[in-house]
Amino acid sequence: MQKFMADHEPADRRAPLTGTANGVACVNGKADKYPCKNVDLLSVLPLASMGGGNGNDIWGWTDPQSGKEYAIVGRTNGTSFVDISTPTSPRYLGNLPSNGGSSTWRDMKVYKDHAFIVADMITGHGMQVFDLTRLRTITTPQTFQADTTYTRFGPAHNIAINEQTGYAYAIGSNTCSGGPHMVDIRTPKSPVYAGCVSQDGYTHDTQCVIYNGPDATYRGRELCFSSNEDTLTIVDVTTKSNPVQIARKAYSGAQYSHQGWLTEDQRYFLLDDELDEQRNSSDQRTKTYIWDLVDLDNPVHTGTYSSPASAIDHNMYVKGKHVYQANYRAGLRILDISNVASASLTEVGYFDIYESSDGAQFNGAWSTYPYFASGVVVVNGIEQGLVVVRPNLGTTPPTRSRARSSRTRTT
Repeated sequence: MQKFMADHEPADRRAPLTGTANGVACVNGKADKYPCKNVDLLSVLPLASMGGGNGNDIWGWTDPQSGKEYAIVGRTNGTSFVDISTPTSPRYLGNLPSNGGSSTWRDMKVYKDHAFIVADMITGHGMQVFDLTRLRTITTPQTFQADTTYTRFGPAHNIAINEQTGYAYAIGSNTCSGGPHMVDIRTPKSPVYAGCVSQDGYTHDTQCVIYNGPDATYRGRELCFSSNEDTLTIVDVTTKSNPVQIARKAYSGAQYSHQGWLTEDQRYFLLDDELDEQRNSSDQRTKTYIWDLVDLDNPVHTGTYSSPASAIDHNMYVKGKHVYQANYRAGLRILDISNVASASLTEVGYFDIYESSDGAQFNGAWSTYPYFASGVVVVNGIEQGLVVVRPNLGTTPPTRSRARSSRTRTT
């Protein structure tokens, strides 16, 4: 936390970049002032235009009735809701204020058209629940109130949701020794405590799924793949009253196991370590640790990808054959994972929202959300706010669909 706060910069005071007909194409390595490769700029909505503070996490929601796409933008002092259905002209709809104070760390996920929001370092924050269908009728920016607040924990660093089962996992809270605090959210406005995972102490981030990967022993079980500061830890949470730890594996070079994501076949897990770049003065290139999970009892670290850029990695999400990484000062980085079986990843695109420099400091891109059916990707910058882009990775963007609220996923 001290290192993060030492790098603190105030939010950018630049005017919004919106209203262009088709955005700004990435040409000769630049879109407007931003370094880029195969990613076009659609718009920028600064934090001052959507409630103030500094930025942190971000998520998305697609209205199943209208097909409209919305960004849910975390800030130190609240959560913004932005209609990005016209991605070159994002429309700020309002703010859900933080419950009890400001926090550098705020996180949110979506289930059944509701947002579930937690914040760290605020004693009484709990989990705010907000009905996203309320956004359908908003014509002018509002100050919202939560529909309900779950209070069996206070601060929490992060939240994961398994949309297949309807359970939320608050992690890094003041309960469960910092491990996953499990909540039944199948009735979103009436969350119910379900159990604790505390065997391995503090969990920084997790992805929980109904497992359907190559290890037949665990197929059909609900498993959480957790980044636990110095290990990859896998837990069977099918029985909430009796979670069972399957594996706890360290790896060479570990400094702070931060976050990771499964490939869509659930064979491989990609992990980022938040402090290895700063603590390795001889090689500060951003690193992605590749795990083979063919045997869940014995995950194997098969290789490490080193980026051309030098920056701290933060959050990453897999969509198809690509992983979308928010790597602080290096911005959004997109890697082709087609050759992950050979422990080989290839960078195919990027959009650097902290254009003045790279480097292993805590500024720039906090997180990204790549799951909109339109092909639009959103990034939340600590200083920059909401950045809306469109990758051009050699495929035709899908037409907008009236899909359900978000892809089955967590973190």
